[in-house]
Amino acid sequence: MSSIPQRYTVTAALPYANGPVHIGHLAGVYLPADIYVRYLRAQQRDVKFICGSDEHGVPITIRAQKEGVTPQQVVDKYNAIIRDSFQDFGVSFDIYSRTSSKTHSEVASGFFKKLYEEGKFIEQTSQQYYDEKADQFLADRYIVGTCPNCGNENAYGDQCEKCGSSLSPTELINPRSMLSGNQPVLRETKHWYLPLDQYEPWLREWIVEGHKQDWKTNVYGQCKSWIDQGLHPRAVTRDLDWGVPVPVPGAEGKVLYVWFDAPIGYISATKDLLPDTWETYWKDQGTKLVHFIGKDNIVFHCIIFPAMLKAHGDYILPDNVPANEFLNLEGDKISTSRNWAVWLHEYMQDFPGQADVLRYVLCANAPETKDNDFTWKDFQARNNNELVANLGNFVNRALVLTHKFFGGQVPAAVGFTTEDEDVLGQLREFPQRVGDLIEAYRFRDALNELMNLTRLGNKYLADTEPWKLIKSDEAHTGTVLHVALQLAASLVTLMEPFLPYSAQKLGHMLNLAPGTWPSAGRPDALAAGHQLGEAALLFTKIEDSTVEAQVQKLLDTKKANELAAAVAAPAKPDVSFEDFQTMDLRIGTIVAAEKVAKTKKLLKLSVDLGFDEPRTIVSGIAEHFLPEALVGQQVQVLLNLAPREIKGIQSQGMLLMAENADGVLSLMQPSSPVRPGSGVA
Repeated sequence: MSSIPQRYTVTAALPYANGPVHIGHLAGVYLPADIYVRYLRAQQRDVKFICGSDEHGVPITIRAQKEGVTPQQVVDKYNAIIRDSFQDFGVSFDIYSRTSSKTHSEVASGFFKKLYEEGKFIEQTSQQYYDEKADQFLADRYIVGTCPNCGNENAYGDQCEKCGSSLSPTELINPRSMLSGNQPVLRETKHWYLPLDQYEPWLREWIVEGHKQDWKTNVYGQCKSWIDQGLHPRAVTRDLDWGVPVPVPGAEGKVLYVWFDAPIGYISATKDLLPDTWETYWKDQGTKLVHFIGKDNIVFHCIIFPAMLKAHGDYILPDNVPANEFLNLEGDKISTSRNWAVWLHEYMQDFPGQADVLRYVLCANAPETKDNDFTWKDFQARNNNELVANLGNFVNRALVLTHKFFGGQVPAAVGFTTEDEDVLGQLREFPQRVGDLIEAYRFRDALNELMNLTRLGNKYLADTEPWKLIKSDEAHTGTVLHVALQLAASLVTLMEPFLPYSAQKLGHMLNLAPGTWPSAGRPDALAAGHQLGEAALLFTKIEDSTVEAQVQKLLDTKKANELAAAVAAPAKPDVSFEDFQTMDLRIGTIVAAEKVAKTKKLLKLSVDLGFDEPRTIVSGIAEHFLPEALVGQQVQVLLNLAPREIKGIQSQGMLLMAENADGVLSLMQPSSPVRPGSGVA
């Protein structure tokens, strides 16, 4: 191990307070962070575990608008749900704060003002979409339109969720405001930008050269890719009325952009926790700063926030940012908007007293190096085959046999055989092995190593068979159970970071308080004659009917989504007959089709529309149709859509398609063949 820091500041990404927390959040961020912190505490290290609700940003204002309440009411509701869910799950934050607090507003404003006064920002005037009816500028997420890459008519101004393309609002075809439904207009507005390009040489040295060996491959690779592509100034303010007001003259009606505001929440939360000594955990070089995040936040925590801290000059930089990949659910991407998730607060209601089962399954199946999948059948199998049949079985046999044969008192060891000594020798190694893996952020491997200790215990009991040995050699039976109980005693400490409730329960059964990490592995943690508590089951079998009910809940959700999607979408704003007449709709015949290289969704089509040469149209339908099956098919085409370059190809029109509730596309064709170029009346 490297030298031990004087103290640790550990942060977990601030969850958006516009919905509950689901298992993807837990597996990717909060559970590994909690395991790490609990381990550090068992090592008796000075650590502060910081988190809170991210309560600003457009998603919250959209949620408030949908629910007909204020943004403050939204964040108050979900802050309480998330906070209580984390507590029930055993996440051991030192503070769970919120970015709508007075302290946060003061800290974030002060941070911005220092950079502003020192000339660290640049001011730029740009054209931004404005909703004349709503009388306000539109954030990217308040603008929807047709994706230029796949034709999705409901792409957002920052991203198309159908094809995954990153967008800017001006790239959308036929943009419209989510507030009024009207087409927005471009207006001039001024904002302040953090010039990331000026920090590019420093970031390259700090990340590419300085953290290649110690940062996770996925984190390092994403950062290097961004830096290699070249960094650009990024706006730190927005035209919104919900957020921390920009504290400088001429910034009326503007707030700090949420990506600038939110990470400062770690600092303000620490100040709320430790009003007099918070700076020690953010400004002292003896402090190790670690951010736990999901892969969608890598750029913000590894490039943008460090650049902010560097610009400020007073703060330490993150030592590590161990980001995980995503967890899917039953083979499908977890989606808040589709309610396709296992929500933590609902799990705690459906499985009372079984937080550790979910902690175990999520850690054992953690998406540390690639996306992984959560299924209820795997959840059941891991509980029944690993927690019940392995860990629980070992503990139960050791305690029950001790109560049965020795009155619940730890028997004395009367001479060790080679087998006994081998088991105790292996026991001594486990704290170091598990600890090294935790410090390397390999929590899944660390948990497996912990389970290897219980496998060792089960094998030892199976080989020695104390339930038979008692008939011929009571003294050696006592030695066997003495050894087995030493393994169980070490489990109290080694289990605690992963399964805190079960570790506490085992401690009660052994009548033993958790020790420090270095004390685990001792062969004499329980003295001869020590009175054990009452034996009980650590885990119970989960029946088929229980998981079938959870699967059915998801199937019901899927059916509800399909029914909702089948309902006709709200009508768009009226257009005049004159405007409609400007659309040139014709029937064309596809004469050639091929996939666009290095894309999954795009096809390049040659369409005969009655002219001398076929028109080239790029369409995002490759996942629905084979190129060869399209040749000869007649289709409806919007002919006079302005040409647009897509993946280096000039697209001269758009195919009109029908989409059902499952997202399956169908061609819109005449009932009988017509001449290419025929108009659609």
